This record gives sequence, C-alpha cells and structure tokens, in this order.
Amino acid sequence: MQFGRYFEEFEVGAVYRHWPGKTVTEYDDHLFCLLTMNHHPLHMDAHYAESASQFKRNVVVGNYIYSLLLGMSVPDVSGKAIANLEVESLRHVAPTFHGDTIYGETTVLDKRESGSKPDRGVVAVETRGYNQDGTLVCVFRRKVMVPKKEYAAAAVPDGVDPERPSFPEPR
Repeated sequence: MQFGRYFEEFEVGAVYRHWPGKTVTEYDDHLFCLLTMNHHPLHMDAHYAESASQFKRNVVVGNYIYSLLLGMSVPDVSGKAIANLEVESLRHVAPTFHGDTIYGETTVLDKRESGSKPDRGVVAVETRGYNQDGTLVCVFRRKVMVPKKEYAAAAVPDGVDPERPSFPEPR
C-alpha cells in the first residue's frame, strides 16, 4: 500500500477520497477537549448545550474535526512529506454532533518545484470533510513540501523505501 506521494505523483485537479470514515463518539470529543484544555460547555456539558444552545445538544469541537481530516489525508497526501508548510485557510461550515460519521476528500490545487532545492516541490491541496448525510462540515487548504521520486531513489540505491525499513527476522 502506498503511503504518501512523491512530487511527480501529484496532478493538479486530482481528487483523493480518504477511507475509511470515522464515527465521532462522545468519548472522542471529550478526550480531545480535555487534552487541549478546551472546556467550553457547548462541547462538555449536555445540560448546558440542551438549555442554552441553538442546537440543543453538544457540538463536537471543531479542531477535532480538522485534526481528524488532516490525519485521514496523510496516507494520500503528506505521508512522504518533508514538511507541512502552512495551513492557508480553515473553515468550519456546519456543526458535527456525537454519532456523526466524517468522510474526507482532498483536491490537488497547485504544485511547483522548490526554488532553492531541486530535490523537492510544494503541493497545495484543499481537504473537505462531510458527514454521513453529505453535508460539508469542514474545509481547509494547506501546502506540503514533498520529495521528488528521483531524489528518493538516489538516496537509497537498493530501492528500499527509507520510510519503510525492513523488519528484523523473527527468532
């Protein structure tokens, strides 16, 4: 299974659908909130959400959805990345609730060779996240620096992928 892409393997306009989706649980949402110290009651307090919010239930914290989609995109987009250069934009378009399943897809917007190092290039992508009903919930654009295939081949003459070293033989 391929993990990430080299610069030459990206084509402007290509769309990568990330699989599988992820059903967001209350546990996922609360753990993320606690780990990131986001204790807003809209995410953590069911009574508050029911009585004081327009949705009448907890809303999943948006940065979890962004992080989930970013992670989903790694095998297709940034698995071989030298660096994640920037997140150009991030929009939370619709709320996500406990029990929703998130699916993602990424479109290649642009690619250019590095101006300073001939062994790499920069790829611009847009990732979109949808819930199980097809509602767009999150969209973000980012730029990733990835190596060129020829550089990777020259770095390891025997053809072994440096990102997937061989495992020792069992004893």
